[in-house]
Formats: sequence, structure tokens, C-alpha cells
Amino acid sequence: MIAARPYSFPHEGELVPAATGLVVVDMQRYFLSEDGFAAAHGFDASLVKAIIPNIVSLVAAARDAGLPVFWTRHGYRPDLSDWTPFEAWRLAHSGAPGGEPDFTKRPSVRGEPGFEIIPALAPRQDELIVDKSTAGAFCSTDFDRNLRARGVSRLIFTGCTTDVCVHTTLREACDRNYQCALVEDACASGDPRAHDAAIYLTTIENGFWGVVTQTASVLDGLSRFSLQR
Repeated sequence: MIAARPYSFPHEGELVPAATGLVVVDMQRYFLSEDGFAAAHGFDASLVKAIIPNIVSLVAAARDAGLPVFWTRHGYRPDLSDWTPFEAWRLAHSGAPGGEPDFTKRPSVRGEPGFEIIPALAPRQDELIVDKSTAGAFCSTDFDRNLRARGVSRLIFTGCTTDVCVHTTLREACDRNYQCALVEDACASGDPRAHDAAIYLTTIENGFWGVVTQTASVLDGLSRFSLQR
């Protein structure tokens, strides 16, 4: 088991690597670069960059222990045909000084350099990458189908941002009856208050959405399987 709060993960008491997936959400250049989304909207990109070493450790441990690793990327079609006028206004307005929209801002676009996952976290060729244009990775994708086909029923979440894409995907997973664990020091937001709020909301009603754990606890749980391989 993996130590977590308000209860250990998984709740049945037996960690089965093949049935447990590590999910790395949106660790893309667009969100982490100094001139990317965070910086353009007045957030502190260093808070997100700080979790990279923990995610690197978790990915390595998951691979060694036999857990499948899943990746998500957020971005729109090159012709922006799936980027609605409201989304364009919302992106421009959210980071505009003085509240005036700046419509020169572009979202993450598939195929552009900013869309790619950062080199430090390069996915392997045999690992599933879920491309999405929504906050949640289950909306309008085949993520759920892939997980069920592989027999995965438990998910460990990392990535950015805690309060938007990570937490939305976790909630979607919970509604689909996956057991969820959020690694609080392996996910981040440019807004510390938003990160803390998302962590708190995960554990409300005695863990309604899932449990919260730490990188060290996950590594400890996975190390037992690594020794057996």
C-alpha cells in the first residue's frame, strides 16, 4: 500500500502494479517555459518547474515496478478550428493587465514546439499519450477505453496545473469509478492558493474524490515491487 490521507492507497490493501497507472498531466513547454502560459498570465512558472525532479523519480520508479505510465498534452488543432470564440476571449482576458483582453495570445497548438512534453520527461514509445483540447483528459478522448482495455482501475496523478487540468482529470476519473491518488508535491500551480485548495478538495468528505500522498510515500510503496523484478 501507499501511505496517504485520509486512507491508504488503494483502499483494498493490495497494490497491483499492472492495475495502477501513473498519470503525468500536461508537463509541456507551453506551460513551463519562461515566456509560456504561466508567465504570460502573471503566474510563477518556477513553482511548476520545481516538481520536475519528483515526477522524474516517480516515472522511473513506476517503469521499474511495472506500472503503466500515461501522459496528457493540452493543445488545439493547427487551424484552431476547435478553439471556440469564448475560449479565445477567456485566454486573452484572464491574463490581461487592467482587465483589457489581449487577443494576440495563442493557446497551445498541436505540432508546435510548445505543445511537446519537456525533454526531462520524455515519454517512451510504448506509453500512451492522450491529446486533448479540454481541461480533463477523459472528455472527448479514448483515455477511458484505453485504461479499461489494459485493466487499469487505480490512478496516481501528477503534473500541472493542480487546480485545473490535474484536478479536472482526477474528478472525471473518480466519476468513472477509478481509485485516485494525488501526489501533492508532484503537482503544482502558478497560484499557491489554488494548489492548496485543490489538495483540500480532494480529501473532502473523507476522501470523496480520492487520497493525497507524497512522492516519498509512492516511491516507498513502489520500491518493494522494484526489488522483486
